[in-house]
Amino acid sequence: MRKISNILLGVIFGFIILISPSSLFANDSIQKQKVYTFDIKEEIAPPVWRKTKKAFQEAKEIGADHMLIHMNTYGGLLDAADSIRTIILQSEIPVYVFIDNNAASAGALISIACDSIYMRSGANIGAATVVDQSGQALPDKYQSYMRSLMRSTAESSNRDPDIAQAMVDPRVEIENVIDSGKVLTFTTSEAIKFGFCEGEASSLKEVISKIGIPEYELVKQELAPIDHIIGWLIKPYISGILIMLIIGGIYFELQSPGLGFPSVAAILGALLYFAPLYVEGIAENWEIALFFVGVILIAVEIFAIPGFGIAGISGILLVVVGLTLSMVDTLDFSDRNLNIIPVFNAFFIVITAAFLAIISSIYLSKKMLTSKSFGHLALESSQEASAGFTISEDTYVDVIGKEGVAHTVLRPAGKVVIDNEIYDATAITGYIEKGKTVKVIKYETSQIFVMEVK
Repeated sequence: MRKISNILLGVIFGFIILISPSSLFANDSIQKQKVYTFDIKEEIAPPVWRKTKKAFQEAKEIGADHMLIHMNTYGGLLDAADSIRTIILQSEIPVYVFIDNNAASAGALISIACDSIYMRSGANIGAATVVDQSGQALPDKYQSYMRSLMRSTAESSNRDPDIAQAMVDPRVEIENVIDSGKVLTFTTSEAIKFGFCEGEASSLKEVISKIGIPEYELVKQELAPIDHIIGWLIKPYISGILIMLIIGGIYFELQSPGLGFPSVAAILGALLYFAPLYVEGIAENWEIALFFVGVILIAVEIFAIPGFGIAGISGILLVVVGLTLSMVDTLDFSDRNLNIIPVFNAFFIVITAAFLAIISSIYLSKKMLTSKSFGHLALESSQEASAGFTISEDTYVDVIGKEGVAHTVLRPAGKVVIDNEIYDATAITGYIEKGKTVKVIKYETSQIFVMEVK
């Protein structure tokens, strides 16, 4: 009996050892850590900023222990890069980057913000000078802002701020690193030598190994189809095309009032332009309202108020401001170091797209009436006198010098009443209100031209 008791006590004691706290901690020590990874392999622009925000949100939701960016980019827009580097610097989760070939310009800024940088053999990082769409360096006030960003980012990640500034400013000279007159770009070995890279790696797995994570679960960002659609719609060049559609539709509609295809095109363009920006929190309610108030003012100026004055000019300004600010993320006007580069870029896109839309609309309106495809919009058959069609030029010539009344608003074309007969007429200058006294000045190309009698 005593032997049986001893055996039972031994079994119980062994079971207690197996489930002791030290054993539990031992099991915890080999628990897999979650590594969340996402790609930045395109131009740095609003879609990348959107993808980055989504990545940090998902990483937090799943309780990720580390984040790893797989990068290969030549750079892009500074405002998007600034937003990305800020979210990295403020992240409670450690963030690492694997530069798989290139981290130029805006890519360099983002990389320097990370806790550790790993580069593939033959990769490069640097060349962060701010340039315009043609690749020419922008004035020094823009470079100054980028220099400040690079320095502050390097200081936050315990890297040499002078080296970071040299990636922007060719005037910076650092002994044994870079001569003045050149913008700094590091190779992998140079970046390791001067403390801008923690090591060389050939894959994400090797990066994770060098970070020192023995057991891990790799979670890769997966974007839904709607994410790809929204990301595509908020690309700058797509936004420019949508602005052309909006302005072109408004232009055609103003030429031929009434709800038709131009109106539908303009409305569709506005929905596709504003909706993704609003969903992403980039466009505010008041910015969208500015645009629509501007459109209403332009319509009022053209259809209700003769001439072109305060309402029309105000409408144009509100449309441009609404389209521009809707493309820019929230601006903090209390910040002394407010970055106006995003506003400048958005304004350039809006003005360029509007100009191209108007030029294209004028060209298309002429082409449509002469092409075989759209020639039916104009009268195709000849109205021969033998068929009973005639026009008496003497009738029009006889009214030259006579006065009459504007039967409709002339802007500049319309109708006038002279000697109780209605004629098509064109105002020589400006607009003429309905009911105003007019005088016939001349007759040309089957059209009489009038001016208002003051």
